[in-house]
Amino acid sequence: MDTATRAYRDGDLGQVVALWNAAGIARPWNDPAKDIAFARRDSHAIVLVAETGRRIVATAMVGEDGHRGWVYYVAVDPQHRDRGLGRLIMDAAERWLVARGVWKMQLLVREENVAVRDFYEHLGYRDTRTICLQKLIGDAAG
Repeated sequence: MDTATRAYRDGDLGQVVALWNAAGIARPWNDPAKDIAFARRDSHAIVLVAETGRRIVATAMVGEDGHRGWVYYVAVDPQHRDRGLGRLIMDAAERWLVARGVWKMQLLVREENVAVRDFYEHLGYRDTRTICLQKLIGDAAG
């Protein structure tokens, strides 16, 4: 069966959240519905899905900040791994950014996730030897 990528649509939430949980990328401190709504609020970000039949089998949330592109929530259904879906969804993310004039794409990988690091390195991503610092602000700082 063919797999195609497309933008997230209303009604996809249940499948996407189930996929993120199955793929192990959901975190209890991140509300998936809130993150998706935030990404969809304007034209600076998009949630992409790969669909086989009517089943969502991969996702990527992509955004740009005026200087570089970022990708988050890259997930492939564990039952559909090793079929090129990770590459497919990352290619779609890169195309979306290139179409917007973005020439630099970044992502965050947990240090202990060696298999995922190897996947991204195989796609040409490199460790920039930078440190990501974070501060919760606004209502999140509560």
